[in-house]
Amino acid sequence: MSPRRPGTTVKLPLYRRARAFSLVELMIAVAIISVLAALAVYGVSRYLASAKSSEAKQNVGAISRGATAAFEREQAPSETVAEGNKSSAVSSRLCGTALMVPLQVPKARKYQPSTQNGEDYQSGDAQTGWMCLRYQMTQPTYYQYAYTRDGSPIAPSNPAKCATACYEAAARGDLNANGIYSVFARTGHLSATSGKLKASSQVFVENEFE
Repeated sequence: MSPRRPGTTVKLPLYRRARAFSLVELMIAVAIISVLAALAVYGVSRYLASAKSSEAKQNVGAISRGATAAFEREQAPSETVAEGNKSSAVSSRLCGTALMVPLQVPKARKYQPSTQNGEDYQSGDAQTGWMCLRYQMTQPTYYQYAYTRDGSPIAPSNPAKCATACYEAAARGDLNANGIYSVFARTGHLSATSGKLKASSQVFVENEFE
């Protein structure tokens, strides 16, 4: 092997020129991966929470539609009308308050409604509760559901809350069992002039993802 002449540069093979990552570069890479992982976890958790809250929005809307349909059904007493006379006038009325299902909010769990007569969505009669609304659920749910006449116990902060001659269809849940409730509500009010029942334009939402 001939000696290297002064002023010349020796080119090392590629395997000898390879350089390891510095500590700073490794720390930057770890930090980037950590941020991406945190964003991914947050995005997945929000997606799952949104999928669960869609249950509440859909069911609250269905309960509200049931209240409207029940009001629009004309009701008249069963009677024997004498010849030459008229029967009692037909009327429309709001269903009376229904039993909350379940009685306690199912925290971070699902509740399976009972299908026994007189329980859960099988409670009430032709004038009151779920039977009057002709509404029922048989699948497990994450939320507590309620229908209230002349009051807004579930969503008192709703700008369109119910006080008199109205109803509130609502859902309340605690998906992560942290003691903070997510609330969904839709109300309907009787018009004093037309006598028609008008539902609020949107479902009121509070603490959707807690």
